[in-house]
Amino acid sequence: MRKMLLAALSRVLQGPAAAAGRTGAVSEASRVVVASRNYADFASEATFEIKKCDLHRLEEGPSTTAVMTREEGLHYYKTMQTIRRMELKSDQLYKQKIIRGFCHLYDGQEACCVGLEVAIKPTDHVITAYRAHGFTYARGVPVREILAELTGRKGGCVKGKGGSMHMYTKNFYGGNGIVGAQVPLGAGIALACKYFGKNEICLTLYGDGAANQGQIFETYNMAALWKLPCIFICENNRYGMGTSVERAAASTDYYKRGDFIPGLRVDGMDVLCVREAAKFAAEYCRSGKGPILMELQTYRYHGHSMSDPGISYRTREEIQEVRSKSDPITLLKDRMVNNNLASIEELKEIDVAVRKEIEEAAQFATTDPEPPLEELGNHIYFNEPPFEVRGPNQWIRYKSVS
Repeated sequence: MRKMLLAALSRVLQGPAAAAGRTGAVSEASRVVVASRNYADFASEATFEIKKCDLHRLEEGPSTTAVMTREEGLHYYKTMQTIRRMELKSDQLYKQKIIRGFCHLYDGQEACCVGLEVAIKPTDHVITAYRAHGFTYARGVPVREILAELTGRKGGCVKGKGGSMHMYTKNFYGGNGIVGAQVPLGAGIALACKYFGKNEICLTLYGDGAANQGQIFETYNMAALWKLPCIFICENNRYGMGTSVERAAASTDYYKRGDFIPGLRVDGMDVLCVREAAKFAAEYCRSGKGPILMELQTYRYHGHSMSDPGISYRTREEIQEVRSKSDPITLLKDRMVNNNLASIEELKEIDVAVRKEIEEAAQFATTDPEPPLEELGNHIYFNEPPFEVRGPNQWIRYKSVS
């Protein structure tokens, strides 16, 4: 291995005569450098100090230290980087008018969906609002199916009929377009978990913009009365559409909004902080104590939706400051490199692989055929006999197949 490394480096240093081959030689040398580091050179795990959560009606909270293995760190990094690149590609496709309609991007908030997902079981349930691409991927839907759904193609995760706000998979219930409406639905899912005696929980997410809705407080009351295994999660990205939380809410302590329901306020830009808080909350719910509330303090880099430039109610400097000081991917990357869990070269290789995957997915999403018109009425009900659905007028009928 040492001879290979020296040979590659000597080709790089041969002088002007070898200038034409330097680019290839440099990349070859880089690959050899990465390969020369045996996995034994890296630490298998590391322990990190994380920010203490603010507590409401709780005597003890999540741990302020978190252990992360090398494998976990690489998984978190690749997942968050994939979501980031997927959202940036969605932005590009939207501006090219390949994606149309409503589109709410998740870049900046990746630590929330990844930290939550790794803290629960695949059999647990998740329901969220319309900023749902990250959760859809975290729950196991491939990038190509998400992008194909955004472009309205047959290969999309819901056959091209749901679009940005209505993506589903097993134990993931969307993607809901009505502000706050998913919260009572999430309590209903938690009620089903309790009714059928399953040791499962439901993560019910909403934004700070929905947090003042009456239906949310009604749901809190019912969930507390019936001790439902539900984690209510407010993703506080500081702006409800274009209105700051300070202008919209008399109290911005969203983790206390449950009153009689215990709550946690969590650093939503730190995947480890989210993970530890979610583990704590999941254990609380599974123990039969009833619901718990989490507020994830996070930030979105894009505007509310693609129709919002995102700089009329906040400054470019504010966005840049969050990117430079609190970016969830950069924070994880620095932790891994500084604690010898990974090398910069290894993480760069992941970046290259992710970009390749996104480009291939985008190619599929722009070439896959649109669903045929005769399938418009399908999948209205689950496991029901076929029936007819009226079209735009009484003379047009579509057959609906489950």
